[in-house]
Amino acid sequence: MSSRPLYERVVQRLEELIRTEELRPGDRLMTERELAQKLGVSRTSIRQALTALRVRGIVEVRHGDGIYLVREAGELVGTLAEGLIESHKHLPAINEVREAVEPKAARLAALRRTDADLAALRAGLARMREEIAAGRPGIDGDAAFHRALVAAAHNEVLSAVWEQLAPGADQSSQASLVRVGRPQRSLGEHERVLDAIAAADAEGAELAMRLHVRDFSDLEMVDRRES
Repeated sequence: MSSRPLYERVVQRLEELIRTEELRPGDRLMTERELAQKLGVSRTSIRQALTALRVRGIVEVRHGDGIYLVREAGELVGTLAEGLIESHKHLPAINEVREAVEPKAARLAALRRTDADLAALRAGLARMREEIAAGRPGIDGDAAFHRALVAAAHNEVLSAVWEQLAPGADQSSQASLVRVGRPQRSLGEHERVLDAIAAADAEGAELAMRLHVRDFSDLEMVDRRES
């Protein structure tokens, strides 16, 4: 058995498939189910690999339409597996910063949120629910919720910090959300954060967000031990 983590091997095999099929930017890939059957892996593994490709700008997932190649196949050589390894290498550090920033943002949001802020937070959760109901991991709704949370803090400096952190934070969340059962669990944690913010419970909002960030940070540590 290879000592390399499964997601690395799936990314490499997807790379080989794209080259073999001679796909070009704009071409549609197989569905998740078809890719899983062709490569002999679970759909969860395919989702993890596709998430990595999406983060790196290799593919675009058009919900209700399909998965499309964005970059030339020749650009993939020597970049996909290496890039994924590098991105996962930094996830623990990203999560440490998130644990410092997002609980504070939740506390401030509970004290300063407006009706418009609450509407934006609820919209993010509604989008996440729709994605999960459709069998997707809820990535877009999750990102919308976290953006709305920081905006609700009404702190320009914190917002500027988040702008720099957001790409890594999205990557961190995506790595968690592709796990079986994780989207529903994350949705529940988001709901607890929103309930506290809506109730103007600053301490409760801060604690709920801290537990949420620690939850997927712990999952990343398990991943690293298992790999």
